[in-house]
Amino acid sequence: MQSTSMAHGSLPLLYTFHFYLFGLIAIVSALLFVTRKSPVAAALWLVNTMFCLAALYVLLDAQFIGAIQVLVYAGAIMVVFLFVIMLLNLGQGIRNDIRGLGWKLTAGAVSLAILAEIFALTKARTPMVLTLPQGYIAQQVAETGAITPIAGPLFNEYLLAFEVTSVLLLAAVVGAVMLGKERGGERAR
Repeated sequence: MQSTSMAHGSLPLLYTFHFYLFGLIAIVSALLFVTRKSPVAAALWLVNTMFCLAALYVLLDAQFIGAIQVLVYAGAIMVVFLFVIMLLNLGQGIRNDIRGLGWKLTAGAVSLAILAEIFALTKARTPMVLTLPQGYIAQQVAETGAITPIAGPLFNEYLLAFEVTSVLLLAAVVGAVMLGKERGGERAR
């Protein structure tokens, strides 16, 4: 990871711009997540926050953690959250959140910004400061493996926190199912 030895002022402008851009989008998305009345809209803002965090991990040269962020959190756990929301039938107020003219204009502006970034990134050359030597990654994978730097601390030092988090998520899903059954029973009476 060469980027850790560089001073902040020596980073390329494009890298610094994207780091702060994804950080700002993550903060705004997290604020929108906690302020939405519709649980479905809130869950979608949480997915956007997770994607921005994954982009930050990739910018920090932690591609594996970025991929896991997308696959596990933005993928699997959000599917469970949306399943619970659908089970409880909480998605009634989504129309007020996404059908206004302001949201359509915002979506168009974000789409244009993403297209401009894709165009700029395809035309830009990677600076030598951010380029790894030839065969560096293959050498690191041969020495320690691709997963060892992540899996070692996760399943040794942080195993308890990892398992407590999974039990907490399981308890939340079971609680939501029980609330859904109680609410369904009241309607039948």
